[in-house]
Amino acid sequence: MILTIAGKELRRLFISPLAWVILAFLQLILAWIFLTRLQTFLDLQPQIAMSPAAPGFTEIVVAPIFGTATIVLLMVVPLLSMRLVAEERRNQTLPFLLSAPVSITEIVLGKFLGLLGFLALAVGLLVLMALSLYGGGKLDLGLLTGNLLGLLLMCSSFAAIGLYLSSLTMHPLVAGVGTYAVLLGLWLINIATADPDGVVNVLSLIKHYETFARGTLALNDVVYYLVLTTLFLLLSIRRLDADRLRA
Repeated sequence: MILTIAGKELRRLFISPLAWVILAFLQLILAWIFLTRLQTFLDLQPQIAMSPAAPGFTEIVVAPIFGTATIVLLMVVPLLSMRLVAEERRNQTLPFLLSAPVSITEIVLGKFLGLLGFLALAVGLLVLMALSLYGGGKLDLGLLTGNLLGLLLMCSSFAAIGLYLSSLTMHPLVAGVGTYAVLLGLWLINIATADPDGVVNVLSLIKHYETFARGTLALNDVVYYLVLTTLFLLLSIRRLDADRLRA
């Protein structure tokens, strides 16, 4: 049933012109960054050829694209997530959904996976862009995999946070603005401390992505994104369960 709900949410996203506009916007921005970084690599090629330890395609072209994608996705995910539950509440279709013979957990996970599937498609197109460089040289697959895993984990936390904020209100715009506020807060929280090992940095979205961006896999960073995602999914389940009890 979870996959059925996820498929329905994914289809609803693609029915909306907003999803296509966002997907086109993502590809336009990332393709422009890709071509810019590729030109930078070509300009540096004479210097790179003289240094055996010089960075390659992946470091100069691919990694910066994934870094840019984290920022762009932070901007677009609230636009996609704000309608997940808020629109159901505004259109008064939420009681019908909650009275259906499915559990709240299945509803929440279905909506979450539907949005995550859309984001995974966008990330997949980015990976294809990176793999196109195989025609001109070698890629550091470890670095590429690290960036890919980090971006997918970050997308899952974005989607879970957006889903929860959408479950709190009947106004999609309020949900979108709230999601922006929470994501930006978690993104910029490390600015509040000058200590790189400070407790505040534990909550920073971008700080935990930095190890993935270097092609390394740290268990604490994986756990951070999984815990963040699980926490907001549980909050969404609790919120909708309260709605079902009131109904």
